[in-house]
Amino acid sequence: MKGLSRRAFLKASAWAGLASAGLPFPSPGFGAVRQGAPGSFEIGACTSLANAALLKSAGCDYLEESVGGFLSPAEPEEHFALRFEASKVAGIPVRACNGFLPGALKAVGPAAKPEETVAYASTAFRRAAAAGLSTIVWGSGESRRIPEGFSRARAEEQFRYLASEVAAAAAKSGILVVLEPLNAAETNFLNSLAEGAALVEAVGHPNFKLLADFYHVVRAGETPEAVVRFGRLIRHCHIAEKDKRTPPGTAGDDFRPFLAALNRIGYRGGISIECRWDDMNAQLSGSVAFLRKQIADAAARP
Repeated sequence: MKGLSRRAFLKASAWAGLASAGLPFPSPGFGAVRQGAPGSFEIGACTSLANAALLKSAGCDYLEESVGGFLSPAEPEEHFALRFEASKVAGIPVRACNGFLPGALKAVGPAAKPEETVAYASTAFRRAAAAGLSTIVWGSGESRRIPEGFSRARAEEQFRYLASEVAAAAAKSGILVVLEPLNAAETNFLNSLAEGAALVEAVGHPNFKLLADFYHVVRAGETPEAVVRFGRLIRHCHIAEKDKRTPPGTAGDDFRPFLAALNRIGYRGGISIECRWDDMNAQLSGSVAFLRKQIADAAARP
């Protein structure tokens, strides 16, 4: 417990006590990042808490951390409590976490362990609720990769079952899980908004919805019309440029058609920059300014 305040340790222990007693958690509510006026989206960046000051100075509204790095479900409560204490003085809120499942924790295939996965997820959700997060992003391409020779139909059945159990666990802590379709270079399962939407609808749980990552959307050959078509399910967004996954403004990709599509569906969520930085310190403020300009341009369109 070295370096851990008594208050932080007691708070973390209290959450553990609620979990063991099977009691409900105070809910931060859905859409904690979904507060903007029409045509005005909050901007965040996917990075570690160590970059909080940089995000704040660059004009970001929130930070999107990782499940493994921030919530640390495989680590003791004291480990998470230290991260939670640090987040309270970061100067910018942590409102979502990505990187949901480690690659070794298989969601599909002969090595799938749904009970172990739900237990891991439940710890993540409980800690997310304690930290005031609203959203967990389920990308985890290696975890959901279908092994060669394994039945795709069986994998889909496994994933639907797991997603239903995960959604039920998320509901107990008031957390929203958003499924992130990933392009085919990153995984071989759930590669488009259309495929992700079909899975989300098959599960049919209010705590399990869809994420639109414009990098993956474009790589999959989908258009802004896909955002409109599945807009009823979209609760969170990621963004990066198409060719090299660079930050917005690097190559000058025009995101305005996609941003206009978000306006058409009445989206009020956050947009997190998830990209490959050459120099985040030098690039972030310009990227945020570029994205805000495109958001304003999209809002001005008839």
